[in-house]
Amino acid sequence: MELKHGLKKVQKLTNSGIYLLEFYFEKEIVLDLKISSNCKILPGYYFYVGSAQTNLKSRLNRHLRTNKKKHWHIDYLTTHQKIVWKNIYILNNKRKEMECKLVSEISKNLNLELPIKGFGNSDCNKCTSHLLYSNKRNNYNQLLSLYHFTVLSIPSSREICWE
Repeated sequence: MELKHGLKKVQKLTNSGIYLLEFYFEKEIVLDLKISSNCKILPGYYFYVGSAQTNLKSRLNRHLRTNKKKHWHIDYLTTHQKIVWKNIYILNNKRKEMECKLVSEISKNLNLELPIKGFGNSDCNKCTSHLLYSNKRNNYNQLLSLYHFTVLSIPSSREICWE
């Protein structure tokens, strides 16, 4: 599979878990989303929390592809030509219920904002959004200390290589 963005080799992944995508936009972009037309994406760092209870590797591969049908809210960001991938954090074998807990904890602990109400959480009635925002770079040590068992992968120009 030919991808614009790939990943460096990471620890062994399981088939299910929770993931946190981190990406950056240098300049403001405007998107037309089903939940909000002319939605402004400000310059800065974005975090998207999702889950895959089966086919985790396939889900992450899909998020990194630029050529795909836009099915989920996150697809409108991940297909944008100005996206700059930073990191992907993976919590192996964590159940879907932890997805909302992760959103809550990292938004509080990293002081992140919720930029778009209803983004990425159409199947959730607990969260305002599963997309988080910061105008400045966050300290990874703080995030990793919350979840010391997290697998960290760093997007690169190589093909995806899961161990």
